[in-house]
Amino acid sequence: MRPFARILLFILLSFPAHADEAAWWALETPGTFALMRHALAPGTGDPTEVRIGDCTTQRNLNAAGRDQARRIGRAFRERGIAFEAVYTSQWCRCRETAKLLDLGTPADLPSLNSFFENWQESKTRTASSKEFLSENAPKNRLILVTHQVNISALTGQFTRSGEVLVVRQSSDGTLRTLGSIHLAPE
Repeated sequence: MRPFARILLFILLSFPAHADEAAWWALETPGTFALMRHALAPGTGDPTEVRIGDCTTQRNLNAAGRDQARRIGRAFRERGIAFEAVYTSQWCRCRETAKLLDLGTPADLPSLNSFFENWQESKTRTASSKEFLSENAPKNRLILVTHQVNISALTGQFTRSGEVLVVRQSSDGTLRTLGSIHLAPE
């Protein structure tokens, strides 16, 4: 990165009013990745009998959520930001979000699956996601589509539907959020 760009990135990251623009800039630096909460799927949690692969047993995107996912993907393409890989939770709302982003062929990553109803899985899934990231994020620009509980466990931050955090993993495995990109549903 050019010295001027580094200075500008530092300035943008220093002022919350420019958080979205800072996040776009931060995503340009090697070793960062995008961690996204699925687009709008009204409600909270899921029915008690959720089955992976059976969308009728899950909370799903509505029309506004599908439009939101398309707009987010378009925003990345308009800025010329491409990803080497797109990973997603196996839950229908995440898979549909990842597909509608149109940023690459989504691949399932089970450690991104929600543990909202199974908190005992939190530590295992979070550790698996961090291990995956330490092996893959430094050499590839990735976008991962998952759930609010997973993002909170990984970063300590609450995210809105469709919000994208730009993140870097330190050598000790700690994830540091560099910025946030959010295009609200219309």
